[in-house]
Amino acid sequence: MRVCNRTFACLLAASCIASSSVASARASITGVVSRTTSQRVPFFFGETNGIGRTVLDLRGGAGSKTRRKTGKRTASLSSLGEKKTATGRKKVGAAAAKEKGSALSDTVRKYKAILPLTRIYITMVGLTTLVGVVLGEELAQGLLALDPIRVTNGLELWRPITAASFLGQPSVGWLMSAYYLFEYGSSLERAYGTAQHLIFLLSQVGLLSVLSALLGQPFFASSVITAMLHVLSRSMPHQKVKWLIFNVPNWTLPYGLLASDVLQAQSPMAALPHVMGILSGHFYFFHKFVWPKIGGEDWLTAPDFLSRRLDPNARDAGRKSVDAALKSRKKGKGRKLGGK
Repeated sequence: MRVCNRTFACLLAASCIASSSVASARASITGVVSRTTSQRVPFFFGETNGIGRTVLDLRGGAGSKTRRKTGKRTASLSSLGEKKTATGRKKVGAAAAKEKGSALSDTVRKYKAILPLTRIYITMVGLTTLVGVVLGEELAQGLLALDPIRVTNGLELWRPITAASFLGQPSVGWLMSAYYLFEYGSSLERAYGTAQHLIFLLSQVGLLSVLSALLGQPFFASSVITAMLHVLSRSMPHQKVKWLIFNVPNWTLPYGLLASDVLQAQSPMAALPHVMGILSGHFYFFHKFVWPKIGGEDWLTAPDFLSRRLDPNARDAGRKSVDAALKSRKKGKGRKLGGK
């Protein structure tokens, strides 16, 4: 009986030990599972790699520690309108103002580059045109037109000059005449010098003032332009040039200008200023270039003091060329008088 009790006690103790081990094992398994379950949340929103990390990367959220460093800034609406230099820097106010003033400075530079006498003539054309716009056509003609009685009796000596400068109201014809004046005047002044060009203009103003007074023409600026073209065309009369779509001899250019103005005005009276210009231009050309060749005196040559004043560079260049030619001559031994 005692043996059976001891056996029963041992079995009971063994079963208790087994149950406690099973409970502890179960508790340990439960703790592991709970810890594993608590660590599954960062799989979606934590710092471990997974779907949550991918979602945060796609959204660009704050959860990702590593960001791409591209070195570029995002453009904004204010930065799109910024003016930058070639190096990528922003322009300061002085640089922007300099860019705005470059057009005006370029125009002033081109104006100063025109030859002096042609520049003065173009300035006179601009001033008389401005006076005509401000005062109106009638008042402008009363103030600027050639009037022989007022010139001689009233000593209004500016009228021949203004009559040679006024091209009328601004228009397409005015623009073309101003261009011809610049082109032909610059060519004459460049070819013969400023002093000789002044003699040419003074002779044309004098001759055309007389012709205009006789023929009743109040203005003769277009006649001066035709006279310039005539003198230029007579220098190489038979050279072929292109006029509109035709190849014509150089001497026919003044007559082509005459014909175009007649067709445009639909009146033969439009040819009168050009006829006056051809006559006055031929008078200058004959007495300057033809008459001295047949033994006459060249009385249209610019005086020396005027050439020294207006063309000092041309005088210096001529003197230097003569000195260089004299120095380049070879000196010989020569011969004695009476020697062979």
